[in-house]
Amino acid sequence: MRDHNEDSYLVEPQIGLWVVADGMGGHEAGEVASASIVEHLATIGIASSAPDLRARFEDRLNRAHAEIRRISRSRGVTIGSTVAALLAMDGRFACLWSGDSRVYLVRDAAISQISRDHTEVQELLDSGAISAAEAENWPRRNVITRAIGVNDEIAIDFQQGETLAGDIFILSTDGLTAHVSDAEIAAAVLSAAPQAACEKLLSMVLERGGTDNVTIVLVKIRDKGNGLSRAEGHDR
Repeated sequence: MRDHNEDSYLVEPQIGLWVVADGMGGHEAGEVASASIVEHLATIGIASSAPDLRARFEDRLNRAHAEIRRISRSRGVTIGSTVAALLAMDGRFACLWSGDSRVYLVRDAAISQISRDHTEVQELLDSGAISAAEAENWPRRNVITRAIGVNDEIAIDFQQGETLAGDIFILSTDGLTAHVSDAEIAAAVLSAAPQAACEKLLSMVLERGGTDNVTIVLVKIRDKGNGLSRAEGHDR
């Protein structure tokens, strides 16, 4: 339904980095914002340690933020992008995000959402102003409260922990989660290899009339020492 794709993604298993980004700004070049994030993060290189990888990630994300701000000023419009990233090295992981692109973890056949949406509806839900049932049909569900390039300073959240053999991380833009439930995501990634699971999830979105861009990246941990199997993504 879209005439251009505002999503971007990055798969760099050799350095332990996976990213999805969803640009905002419509025809005012949201795709430029998401591409800027991916292009800067692609320059990270091989880190010497997990803290070094995190530091390099934050440095490149700040560079992308500054570039997006410059583009916004030159065009006289506001553009930006969500970001959701997984960093994995030496048996540890860190998930960092801004906006409503998500990171999930499937462990021991159970799915959990690691990220927490930076959206108006999530804030209302957290404050108790609306119920979970009301949130499902909230008219402003897509209003995000954070994005890279929008405000003067970057605001990102993160969660970290140990990786375990068999862990499956799912990174996705909201084009997936608007149409597919958490339980359905878990069932898909547990029943197929990474690329096949991505394609299955994409098919489900299209069958249900998805109108947004969809980007899905799956990462499967091969062993606790952080050997990584194929990290495969499907972009639509």
